[in-house]
Amino acid sequence: MQLTGSQIVLECLKEQGVDTVFGYPGGTILNIYDELYKQQDDFLHILTSHEQGAAHAADGYARSTGKVGVCMATSGPGSTNLVTGIATAYMDSVPIVAITCNVNLPLLGKDTFQEVDIAGITMPITKHGYIVKDVHKLADTIRKAFKIARTGRPGPVIVDITKDVTANSCEYKPVKISDEEPYTAYTEDDLKAAIKLIKTSKKPYIYVGGGAVISGAYDELKEFAEKIDAPVCDTLMGKGAFDSEHELYTGMIGMHGTKTSNYGVSECDLLITLGARFSDRVIGNAKTFATKAKILQIDIDAAEINKNIRTNVAVIGDLKSVLKVLNNRLDKMQHTEWLKKISDYKAKFPLSYEEDKLTCPYIIEELYKLTGGEAIISTDVGQHQMWTAQYYKFKNPRTFLTSGGLGTMGYGLGACIGAQVGNPDKTCINIAGDGCFRMNMNELATASRYNLPIIEIIIDNHVLGMVRQWQTLFYDKHYSQTVFEDKVDYCKVAEGLGCEAIRITNKSEVVPALQKALSAKGPVVLDCMIEQDDKVFPMVPAGASISEAFDASDLAKK
Repeated sequence: MQLTGSQIVLECLKEQGVDTVFGYPGGTILNIYDELYKQQDDFLHILTSHEQGAAHAADGYARSTGKVGVCMATSGPGSTNLVTGIATAYMDSVPIVAITCNVNLPLLGKDTFQEVDIAGITMPITKHGYIVKDVHKLADTIRKAFKIARTGRPGPVIVDITKDVTANSCEYKPVKISDEEPYTAYTEDDLKAAIKLIKTSKKPYIYVGGGAVISGAYDELKEFAEKIDAPVCDTLMGKGAFDSEHELYTGMIGMHGTKTSNYGVSECDLLITLGARFSDRVIGNAKTFATKAKILQIDIDAAEINKNIRTNVAVIGDLKSVLKVLNNRLDKMQHTEWLKKISDYKAKFPLSYEEDKLTCPYIIEELYKLTGGEAIISTDVGQHQMWTAQYYKFKNPRTFLTSGGLGTMGYGLGACIGAQVGNPDKTCINIAGDGCFRMNMNELATASRYNLPIIEIIIDNHVLGMVRQWQTLFYDKHYSQTVFEDKVDYCKVAEGLGCEAIRITNKSEVVPALQKALSAKGPVVLDCMIEQDDKVFPMVPAGASISEAFDASDLAKK
């Protein structure tokens, strides 16, 4: 059948099972938006307040549902406003497809109004990018984009379409999309070598990253950990892959990880790395990282093997598939003495905070109690992000959405909106510092427009908290441009954008405010006033060994 390019775009989205799109219209993409108007019964389009919000919403939708997120924007500034969101998705391996439109083909390369080479701009931060100049190639290009975005190590793909292609017509034939087989590149020898390392280890430690969430390896991971009787730590991106309430769990590893995890990894004789990339925020000083251990790395991306840390054995393939094979071949093991030592560390070095005042950890703990750990939590970046990772006990995968690799301030609210749209029966909560919140707080208008029952918790200390923490500890308290000495009233801003708002100034107000927000039918903002100099502990100085983790008690001794 003969269809226009705009009709082909929407038919291809239907092929892929897409029914939700986040975006913002403009001149060059008008043909597609006109077709969306005609097919509005088939698609839910969420009009965000800014294109960056659309990219983050598509990202949050993808992380929380496991589907490919889709965002749209017009040419020029519309498409460049997507860039930060695309880079965020790229760093954290999130499958999104960004559809943009450009000027007509004869006008390309002539500095036409609102023309940019968005495919070129995003080349380093996408798995692939296309510019479609021929309507006959449009359908196959979109299909390739979705396949690339969701297979192997997922990531963002951009499809830029010239405006005349969206108006031109050609023959369209629908295609049935089939599921791909899990990717594997390992050999039998790789498996045997991995099993030998596991069987001969006396002090194994499991280090879990975001790949465990992406692959859906939750049941297999639990079986594996219990079978080999090993403690488990996770990264920021690995939260929820392993139940935080499980007795083998020891908390996060790295710069703001627990002392138990950091000390345990430093003392183990085998570090089993599952879907993790040895980020600098995890390993600290690479030369001193896990020097007593042999390294077994299981990852779908061969490029991550030996990139930051040398491995002894690597198994390349889909983590869920690999763990199934290993579980079938391994017998039940016991490491009683080793687990006793780790248990002693847990008892000796628990997380702690000042309990006589209003703090972020207290708010997070009360939130956890009220939600039973069943909410989808997004965050922005900074102290509140680390406190959330430390004190909210994530029990399920795809319930923690945060910018780990890029560290994008302003990410969380858009992601929360995307998560709520993708999971309408779930409670979705964004936790942000006031510095992050002011970057994309305009998306509250999006939440109120669609009456989304999201909760925005602002951890409000009137400073850039994490930067101030570094300035306090390492820069002689030179608080250069990190104090917000202004008169912004976030409750009035929230109300002006159509949301209910509650200010919290002491501990007694926390639970009633959370209860009210959790029972609300629309968006609610909680502005929580905490002290400027609350700090996230433990902490590892940049470039130091993770075994050098310190907390407030260590500082007091000095």
